[in-house]
Amino acid sequence: MAKDFSTMEDSNRSSNPSIHEISSPARRTLLKGGLGTALGGLLAPLAATLPGCAATGGTGPLLGFKSVPLSTADRLAVPEGYIAEVIAAWGEPVGLSGESPAFKEDGSNTAAEQEAQMGMHHDGIHFFAQDGSKSGLLVMNHEYVDDGLLHRDGLKTWSAEKVRKAQAAHGVSVIEVADKGGKWEVVRPSPWARRITSRTPMEFSGPAAGHALLRTAADATGRRPLGTLNNCASGITPWGTYLTCEENFIFYFNGPEQPNAHERRWGLRKNGAGYRWHEHDERFDAVKHPNEPNRFGWIVEVDPFNPSSTPIKRTALGRAAHEGATVAVTRDGHAVVYSGEDARFEYIYKFVSRDKIKPGGGRANADLLDHGTLYVAKFDAGGAGRWIALTHGQGPLTAANGFADQGEVLVKTRQASDLLGATKMDRPEWIAVDKQGWVYCTLTNNSERGAANRPGTDAPNPRADNSMGHIIRWKDAGDFDATSFQWNHFVLAGDPANARAEARGNVKGDAFGCPDGLWVDGRGVLWIQTDMSTSAMGKGDLAKLGNNAMLAADVHTGETRRFLVGPSGCEVTGVTGTPDGRTLFVNIQHPGESPSEKSDPDQPRRYSNWPDFRPAGRPRSATVVVRKADGGVIGT
Repeated sequence: MAKDFSTMEDSNRSSNPSIHEISSPARRTLLKGGLGTALGGLLAPLAATLPGCAATGGTGPLLGFKSVPLSTADRLAVPEGYIAEVIAAWGEPVGLSGESPAFKEDGSNTAAEQEAQMGMHHDGIHFFAQDGSKSGLLVMNHEYVDDGLLHRDGLKTWSAEKVRKAQAAHGVSVIEVADKGGKWEVVRPSPWARRITSRTPMEFSGPAAGHALLRTAADATGRRPLGTLNNCASGITPWGTYLTCEENFIFYFNGPEQPNAHERRWGLRKNGAGYRWHEHDERFDAVKHPNEPNRFGWIVEVDPFNPSSTPIKRTALGRAAHEGATVAVTRDGHAVVYSGEDARFEYIYKFVSRDKIKPGGGRANADLLDHGTLYVAKFDAGGAGRWIALTHGQGPLTAANGFADQGEVLVKTRQASDLLGATKMDRPEWIAVDKQGWVYCTLTNNSERGAANRPGTDAPNPRADNSMGHIIRWKDAGDFDATSFQWNHFVLAGDPANARAEARGNVKGDAFGCPDGLWVDGRGVLWIQTDMSTSAMGKGDLAKLGNNAMLAADVHTGETRRFLVGPSGCEVTGVTGTPDGRTLFVNIQHPGESPSEKSDPDQPRRYSNWPDFRPAGRPRSATVVVRKADGGVIGT
């Protein structure tokens, strides 16, 4: 997550083949061997969550590099012996056939050009291998926009064209990349290149599809939503698709002066967060179209190998400010999807599929995520926990309490979790699963924990005014589909030398604050990315931690080492790698973000001009390729 909004109150389908059409010869080769082939190649990191998957690089120490020092410089730093190169910055063409609009440093690119370019503010990312570790598809999210940088004159004037351009800079990019003689490049044109935006036609599936709460004047069926936005973290499936997650969607809407209880619970308010889309796109005016916000907040499944496929919003996974969607697989082949909701005092969820994953890739698993049970987590004192089913008719989830059916439970997932007494967490964000079956979740921070009229500390969230955050982990009893678990704290973030006890932490190794992104690589290294707000960096508890960074953690010893430090004002978010472990792709978001989180349209380079460093350049989010100079495995 880039901006901490948690301080606020709380078409034409027939021409689009199914998301599960398999169009790529490379993909047919990959998936024809069934689930085992997919897990062994395309989804090597996911395979690490399954029994019997061997680690790459032997059984020695996981961390073999020298830590990178803290820094406040406007540059990106990696360890000695490593090389970092920028590819796929905001505004570069994605490689659509016949469309290669160049990025214009004065912000004068049109909305139509932005629809063919990399979106703004890169976030969750995954590498889908095609030719082993030499080429593949990078699929990544674009979380939000900074209008002061996106447009030539920022917000000084406003128009339908600017709204369309901002909507085009959101969503997802699919690009083809290849290692050409030791240097990774974007392949242009590419048959797989694609932009998915806030205007792309989509479908609802699952129990809430067609529900009255999803119907609008433009879509009386309640089955054909338009667009995705505020896409934060992501996930991958064993059948070769990408899960993109809609996070702080509510702040794009103009709400009524006096919102109803449902709208208040989701934070809808007049003028939202100032995006002003409703002034030229009426569907973002929730006063006129009160059900339109209900059509966001979902996990969306995308087939990266079929650019004409329709993205599907999977309602069985629940509606929330979803940070990500991490898939594990039970020993008998059921899919389990873990997700956190990045807002203060919100919840952690998991979905267990009713059916087993079938061989045959996406086509064979076309509706796997439409049937199953959604649970919310209850962390009890003493290290025990349980998963409570979000099932209509069970416990308080009845019509008498405002839940007419399962569809309403899923649209109102927050309210249902409230009634079930689930544990309110300190901004649960990314989730990762290690090779021993431990499930890790970053709890970025919560400065309101213990404040007046707010929940106090508890066993899983033990620090009041939690400025530093922590990482919690649990192991489900027996297998991932169990309804009970044991939990502990992997780490309480913070500088061990901090004078304030509640921000001191118990980090073993390099200190960090505000953990956000998480990923477990094929060797079992836990990669941790930080998101210290620019409005807080350099102040109070965070004063000595420098720029945001990415660290590697040994899950066996708890040691952390700083591997990468980003440029000024950035967030380090999103990491993926090639199956051979020799290349990392890391996203750098919003370099140069100002302490007020609002750029000055007249001085867009005031805080950074990374990565171009040209006098006329604007700071741009970008993907960074990290390799070892000797060609070795990353982190060894």
